Amino acid sequence: MAKSQQSFNKKEKEKKRLKKRQDKMLKKEERKANSDGGGLENMMAYVDENGQITDTPPDPTIKKVKIKAEDIEIGIPKKEIDPDANADKTGKVDYFDSSKGFGFIIDSNTQMKYFYHISGCIDEINEGDKVTFELEKGMKGMNAVRVKKL
Repeated sequence: MAKSQQSFNKKEKEKKRLKKRQDKMLKKEERKANSDGGGLENMMAYVDENGQITDTPPDPTIKKVKIKAEDIEIGIPKKEIDPDANADKTGKVDYFDSSKGFGFIIDSNTQMKYFYHISGCIDEINEGDKVTFELEKGMKGMNAVRVKKL
C-alpha cells in the first residue's frame, strides 16, 4: 500500500492559497458595492476660458473671443535698435592690454563696459584716457569702434 502523495505542508499551502483567493474576491465585491457608478464622467476634466482645469463642463452660453491668426506672434519679438547707439559716446579706458591689442571702455553715462580692439582705434590710446567712441554689434555684444582720444 502506497503512502498519500499529499503531505501536511502541501495541504497548508493549498489552504493559504484558497484563503487568499477568497479575500481577493471579497475586496472586489466591496469595491463594486461602494463605487458610485459614475465611471468615465467622474474622471473627466475640462479646461475653462482662463486655461484652468475644472471638473465642470464649459458653459456654451459664454461668448467666445475670436483671435485672428495674424495677431499671434510665434517666437521672440525683434529687439528694437537704440537710436543713439551710433551717436558718439564718451567714456574712460578702464583696461588696455598692449601685447594682445584689446581693452575695455566704461561709458560715462551708463557705466556699461564695452570691448574694443586696437584695430578699431583712430588715435593711440592708453589706460585711463578719456575717449569718444561709437558702438557696433559684435559676436558677444556691443563693441566700441572708431575710438578717439579726447
